[in-house]
Amino acid sequence: MARSFNSGSGEFTLSPAEVPALVQRVFGDLRFHTDGELAALAFAPDGTLWSLEEPGLLRQWDAHSGQQRHWMFLSDLETLWQFRSDARVLASASDDLSLWDVASGQTLTVLPQPSWVTAVALGTNPRLLAIGHDDGRVRIWDTAGEQVLHELAGHEGPLSALVFSPEGRRLASAGEDRVIHLWDVQTGQRLGTLQGHTDRIQGLAWDPKGTRLVSAGWDTTARVWDTTTFQPIILLNGHADQVTALAFSPDGSLLACADSAHAVHLWDPANWKTVHVLQEHQDDIRCLAFSPDGRLLVSGGADRMIHVWDPRQGRLLSGRGEPVLQRTSLALTPDGRRLISSCAGAGLRIWDTATGQVVVEPEDVGPMQALAVSPDGRWLAGGGPDKLVHLWDAATGKLRASLEGQSGEVTGLAFAPDSRTLASGSGSDGLVWLWNISSGQPTLIIPEAADNCLIESLLFQPGSQVLAVGGIDWLATGGSDGAVCLWDVNQRCQVATLDGGITCLAMHPSGQWLAAASLVESICVWDLEKQELVIELTGHDETVTCVAYSPDGRWLASGSDDRTVLLWNAATGES
Repeated sequence: MARSFNSGSGEFTLSPAEVPALVQRVFGDLRFHTDGELAALAFAPDGTLWSLEEPGLLRQWDAHSGQQRHWMFLSDLETLWQFRSDARVLASASDDLSLWDVASGQTLTVLPQPSWVTAVALGTNPRLLAIGHDDGRVRIWDTAGEQVLHELAGHEGPLSALVFSPEGRRLASAGEDRVIHLWDVQTGQRLGTLQGHTDRIQGLAWDPKGTRLVSAGWDTTARVWDTTTFQPIILLNGHADQVTALAFSPDGSLLACADSAHAVHLWDPANWKTVHVLQEHQDDIRCLAFSPDGRLLVSGGADRMIHVWDPRQGRLLSGRGEPVLQRTSLALTPDGRRLISSCAGAGLRIWDTATGQVVVEPEDVGPMQALAVSPDGRWLAGGGPDKLVHLWDAATGKLRASLEGQSGEVTGLAFAPDSRTLASGSGSDGLVWLWNISSGQPTLIIPEAADNCLIESLLFQPGSQVLAVGGIDWLATGGSDGAVCLWDVNQRCQVATLDGGITCLAMHPSGQWLAAASLVESICVWDLEKQELVIELTGHDETVTCVAYSPDGRWLASGSDDRTVLLWNAATGES
């Protein structure tokens, strides 16, 4: 059984301070890193922070260190997520509504709905739930009895926001009709109507005393209302774009308003003057939450970053810098002194692995799906959606050639051991092209190189001219089958076929073993001389997306969509 570096279980998790400098520079600030856009944030009474990101991934954080304590995947079917204020229960909704126990990730109940859900509110009373719909109706539910207590009609068009008052006796609702209604929760009677916004109302928030309600509008304003007289108190118009999220501090001494201009405005409700404007996000901010003691404010949104602020000082405590970047490909030079990274929006970068500094930024040609470094370290090859194979001088980063021929996106690249030949493959046409590096001309085109499968990975066997081509039969089997085909490029013939669909390949430094990762959560290790399966390594819970042998050949590392890295003894298959 392999040992797991699993951030979900906390086993072998590095604290942010222990993460190597190179990793932080290449991938960005790993504190509060999320893979998807933030949909909801909430603090538990003990100060633990919970986040929900699309599509349905729940994470638990240490709010002070930024270290992830736990994560779990809930569901990718829902489009709307909302925490209860104590972060113990989470609601998700689309055409029905589910309630989740946050600590365990277990479903508490599922409530079928008559129409699409567009807004949800969970009150301090754990039995009460308000649900807004695209038909303009608001339904107040008794979750214990799973029955509707009241159906509230008053909006013309979909609901956009709901919130219970602090004492739980009133409900505020807002819709795309730009109107706010206040309701008596016990009787279902409308108490009053608030009007003034000129565009969609995106959010609502009560002050802790329940005497004032704030509304966030796409008209770039936040409006403060007296909930007794139903009259406006003040118009907060300091925002440059749509106001998207609101939160009061627990003592009511601060109001946080976020907007699509990537800023959080902090207002003093005593005089409604701006205290601070917090600017670090790089995209829309969608959610805000104060810690129970009011000393921390967290913000999150479309840039996949959670920022932690000292709201009194207006100071960023964690999350500075670029979001963690989604790298499409990584490659190391043979001597291990340089790391090449590719990312959409950041281009290619060559890093010094000792200092963690960028030493070369090759000429940018767009996103890269595949990277390869020649064995002599002189050449860097990249390919992607533009169907071209690009060659750079690895020392200077100068683009030397762009080789044209592939009819589809380049998904695989591999240099021959002599560094004179480059193989490129496409995930759409099934062709492998062999290129002469000096002339830039093709020397061989192999049709159906992966036995009618879409090409996912290419590798040359060390010390030989045998090329391994791995592919998946997406059309016939939906990815459950495929093949690894071995080609002698000198003799121009196929020498073997190894069964099984693969996502990636890794060659043992000796050339004896080939590791092939599959969509069925396993890794097959083949003896290339005998063309026999040596061992099948199982331990991942989802698709294995990457494999690599250590330079000394003692270890095999594998990464998976289950967000774990497993280390295997290459000789025995054990940890």
